[in-house]
Amino acid sequence: MSVTRVAETQWHAVEDDLTVGRGHTSRRLDGRTFLSIDAWHGAAFDRLAEAMLADLPRPLYTVVDEADLDLAAQWRRAGFATRRREWEYAVPTDPEVTGLGSALPPPDVTIVAAGGAQAGPLRALDRAIRAEVEATVGWQEMPAEVLPLLDEATRLDPSKYVVAARPGAYVGLLRVAHVPRRPRIGLVAVRSAQQRRGIARALLAHTLNALHRCGTATASAEVHESNAAAMALFEGIGARRASSNLELVLR
Repeated sequence: MSVTRVAETQWHAVEDDLTVGRGHTSRRLDGRTFLSIDAWHGAAFDRLAEAMLADLPRPLYTVVDEADLDLAAQWRRAGFATRRREWEYAVPTDPEVTGLGSALPPPDVTIVAAGGAQAGPLRALDRAIRAEVEATVGWQEMPAEVLPLLDEATRLDPSKYVVAARPGAYVGLLRVAHVPRRPRIGLVAVRSAQQRRGIARALLAHTLNALHRCGTATASAEVHESNAAAMALFEGIGARRASSNLELVLR
């Protein structure tokens, strides 16, 4: 078996003229490098991991489904260790189940439906929230699907955002990705000065009720296991833990 780096971010393992494994790297916008390997058998995985680790500076990261014990064991064999766990919740949309049918925002707050937010104020809110997160827990503790986008080229698609608005400013947002299997709630965030007013529940109520009216029974959401407030919010509306992902690191 031979392993060759065929491109800046790709490695191939070849055995008897057949490609028996592929390795790939992706660099997140927070600067971290994540690895993935798709191999026919364990020996190909090990050879690819050995070649990639020899070529790349550390730290290196990967994400695995916690239920995939074989894959997790292969990465641990290469020296990776668990850094964090992220729960994936199955979130019901039926207001009879969530109990969110009457969850209204505070009197001075209006919920703006997806597609209705203005791009400029939405971008300003996004940057303000990201700055608050960076100043506290940091982006490396956010779910893998929530990417840091802080440069001037940042573009937000208003069709994916439900927004909480006060006169003169947006104060909270909820982002929904309409992926094929089920819609994913990628981020629920409220400006720190406006928290504990029920705005996050109102954003969730609006979004889940809209999905329910469109015939979607369940959405998904990822929550870091240390985020007790977010877990309480989702479990309080009937969401159940469906799976978990592990972020592994090699330092």
